[in-house]
Amino acid sequence: MKKVLVTGASGFIGSFLVEEALRQNFEVYAGIRKSSNRKYLSNPAIHFVELNFKDKSALTKMLNNRDRFDYIIHTAGLIKTCHKDDFKTINYQYTKNFIEALQETAKVPDKFLFISSLAAFGPGNEKTMQPIKPTDTPNPVTLYGKSKLMAEQYIQSLPDFPYLIFRPTGVYGPREKDYYLAYKAIKQHIESYIGTKEQHITFLYVTDLTRLVLDALQSDKSQKAYFVTDLKQYTAQQFNNIIKKTMNKKTLVLVFPKFFIKPFVFVSEKLSCWFGKPATLNTDKSNELICKNWLCESDEIVKDFGFQPEYDLERGVQETISWFKKEKLL
Repeated sequence: MKKVLVTGASGFIGSFLVEEALRQNFEVYAGIRKSSNRKYLSNPAIHFVELNFKDKSALTKMLNNRDRFDYIIHTAGLIKTCHKDDFKTINYQYTKNFIEALQETAKVPDKFLFISSLAAFGPGNEKTMQPIKPTDTPNPVTLYGKSKLMAEQYIQSLPDFPYLIFRPTGVYGPREKDYYLAYKAIKQHIESYIGTKEQHITFLYVTDLTRLVLDALQSDKSQKAYFVTDLKQYTAQQFNNIIKKTMNKKTLVLVFPKFFIKPFVFVSEKLSCWFGKPATLNTDKSNELICKNWLCESDEIVKDFGFQPEYDLERGVQETISWFKKEKLL
């Protein structure tokens, strides 16, 4: 039985990866912190590994005391914070610490799959509205995106390191917290946009991502990076229309001008951080929200892995909202 380690296992994507790996009969190790919530990691077949990415010597000791993992899926990372330097520290330096510890202990896996983000490349051209290509020059507009790009570039600089890099777009589904805010707002009959209703975006349902990741681990592909979507293109208005249809709601439509967002988000972020909780809508994230073109080419995942998503956006949103209702969160 192949051993797979999922870092960030208590998170949204990580917890679904653990479930998919168990379903495919892997011996699954969930990489967590002492403080991690194990709500979605209740299967008794899960082995837990406490990971301290800050301390490379602790990582080295842990790896020396364990058999080599056949595969590692590195999802651990930071998407929002009140301390902006943490993006570089956690998303880049901690990844570097982990890989160096793997190399120094001769425990490099058969495949190391790094979950990055489309944010590492930044938005596409708003005049041509052409999808971003893997050959384009990255131009991240957030500190989060820049930190993910740094980690990518470090990984890609390693000779003979068996990596794959996945850059998912808007991953959604049960347990996810950011798009959940849109569902909540529409339940209250509010539909909002920044600058335009015609922001062009891409999505991917979480279980489609997890299936693809496990397929990629077992493939012969290595040392390659991919944009990952459900192979379709959408607009922000289409997304909201699907939510409205699913929830049977009419809304008041609000289109906020871009110049209004920066000061509003700045104040909101300061207030949220004052109470010790990073804001979902923050000054870093707002740099992405005001961009119009988040389309990207993801044909390579079809070519290399035969990927065919089970969910389009309508079906995915319907199942997601159904889950939130079942959990009495909507």
